[in-house]
Amino acid sequence: MIKVENLVKHFGGIHAVDNASLVIETGSITGLIGPNGAGKTTLFNVIAGVYRPTSGRVLLDGDDITGLAPHELFARGMLRTFQIAHEFSTLTVRENLMMVPGDQSGERLMEAWFRPAHVRDQEASIRAKADEVIDFLQISQVADELAGNLSGGQKKLLELGRTMMVDAKIVFLDEVGAGVNRTLLNTIGDAILRLNRERGYTFCMIEHDMDFISRLCDPVIVMAEGSVLATGSAPEVKANEAVIEAYLGTGMKNRMTREAGFAGRAR
Repeated sequence: MIKVENLVKHFGGIHAVDNASLVIETGSITGLIGPNGAGKTTLFNVIAGVYRPTSGRVLLDGDDITGLAPHELFARGMLRTFQIAHEFSTLTVRENLMMVPGDQSGERLMEAWFRPAHVRDQEASIRAKADEVIDFLQISQVADELAGNLSGGQKKLLELGRTMMVDAKIVFLDEVGAGVNRTLLNTIGDAILRLNRERGYTFCMIEHDMDFISRLCDPVIVMAEGSVLATGSAPEVKANEAVIEAYLGTGMKNRMTREAGFAGRAR
């Protein structure tokens, strides 16, 4: 579904993404991991149209979408969530969901004046869709709560729910588990798996929780210093020496080796 070819993004002298190439297969849940500063979020932002790349290109279903604006990608079925939830805090959960679909008749003055029945019918349909999403995510107890009053985990569920209000082809999840307690994280994981298996959603997710990644993702792509370091299943990348070194650092790895040797000699 997504093909990234030799993507480069520079900020002055900083090479945030440096000749990165990867593929996200249709119907997959692909994990994107790497140490802090590896370029993961910048890569997301380039794919999602927040930044224009310095060079390289991004393909969606074979079409070149490099440099398209986020609203253009939204219309093509590409959505993303953020590490810090972007809810409308003074609207209810249901109202937040109802805000998502574009081109609503009630947003146009002439439609509201001269076709009020059509506006009401469309709003009723969108409300029914929002209630379906609320039931799917098992958050009916907060449906009429102001979104600003939700817990961090509930806000992440709401972010996921907003992607369900339109026909998404692929959803990019940026640290959906950050700051979420284990119970809600399991609920979020269950929802992602159901959306993938029952509704055919394709996901790509940045995450630091390797247990969460291992449960959901195959394949897992590892980035380091702006480039793709390794790709494979979760067990494969966790056993990869280059990945271990990228996370621990050469100095740390050598120190651990020395300490293991000292311990062996002491015995």
